Amino acid sequence: MLNKKILITGGAGFIGSHLADELLENGYEVRVLDNLSEQVHGKNNSWPVYLNREVELITGDVRDPKKVQEALKGVHAVFHYAAMVGVGQSMYEIKEYTDVNNIGTAVLLEALSKSPVEKLVVASSMSIYGEGLYKDSANENKPGIERSLSQLKAGDWEMYDERGNILIPYPTPEIKTPALSSVYALSKYDQERMCLMIGKAYNIPTTALRFFNVYGTRQSLSNPYTGVLAIFASRLLNDNPVMIFEDGNQRRDFVSVLDIARASRLALESPQANYETFNIGSGNAYTINEIAGKLAEILNKEHIVPEIYGKYRVGDIRHCFADISKAKKILKYQPLISLEQGLIELAEWLVGQTAEDKVVKAREELAVRGLTV
Repeated sequence: MLNKKILITGGAGFIGSHLADELLENGYEVRVLDNLSEQVHGKNNSWPVYLNREVELITGDVRDPKKVQEALKGVHAVFHYAAMVGVGQSMYEIKEYTDVNNIGTAVLLEALSKSPVEKLVVASSMSIYGEGLYKDSANENKPGIERSLSQLKAGDWEMYDERGNILIPYPTPEIKTPALSSVYALSKYDQERMCLMIGKAYNIPTTALRFFNVYGTRQSLSNPYTGVLAIFASRLLNDNPVMIFEDGNQRRDFVSVLDIARASRLALESPQANYETFNIGSGNAYTINEIAGKLAEILNKEHIVPEIYGKYRVGDIRHCFADISKAKKILKYQPLISLEQGLIELAEWLVGQTAEDKVVKAREELAVRGLTV
């Protein structure tokens, strides 16, 4: 596919802009369709300074059929990365998340059904799994386990089997049955399944990539519903304590946006990836407390003690981290950026950045609506 034109929906954002760099560096032409939403880009609504000037930028909404048709002219492949992002916010901005994520995808797919491309790659999410994979002490899988409301209200955060024994979290493979615990998760699963369905129907080779917790430069620091590390950075840059739900011992997989961009290109270039779904993560698990501590250390903010909120946010899960063996085998994907290396790069970028800290306001919004317990 070298020397071909690629469209990235949502390509002026955090992941999309890094993907644009990756594609340009590997000989592709890149066009971006992005609505430059205020929540991500601020009130300026102008070309982001970090977006490569070789990119052709079309300002428009993925829900606008005319803009989508314009963006698809002469395009050989599409990365559909446009989406509203955030578990908590999705539980009260229900219409907006459903409109942007579900209807936006439908508009794009309807256009593609009339003008098929050579490849479609859609950004899915680890959130579709709900809880990750758990096993008991006999190494037996324990699917469908959930935490009860009474347990969460009592501050008992872990997962238990039917006999009351704590379950052990394991890397989550793609074959785990989805458990959709938020409107955001539901919309990402809808994006994934619609793309694969329409891709097969119209002979458009399609790949879905389930991203785990992505971090790196260019992430919006003033968006309180963005990635965990950006939210923590916003607090620390303002000399405020990091705010952590539950007890901070929940485990996640943190993956550099540079690895995400490379995995995306590999999916584009691999015929073996057609009509397949892949986890894209680091293959490592860290507690939220560990992540907060590492970031504070790198930013020289260790003196700011984290605030352990001790509350559950509706839609959250306890443990989920990636089994990336399928991506390694088929895409030849191998994470190259260690957490330590990625955090140093992030810290260097954060120097001179300003962040409007909206985290407390966001937490209050959830509490007022009964979305924390």
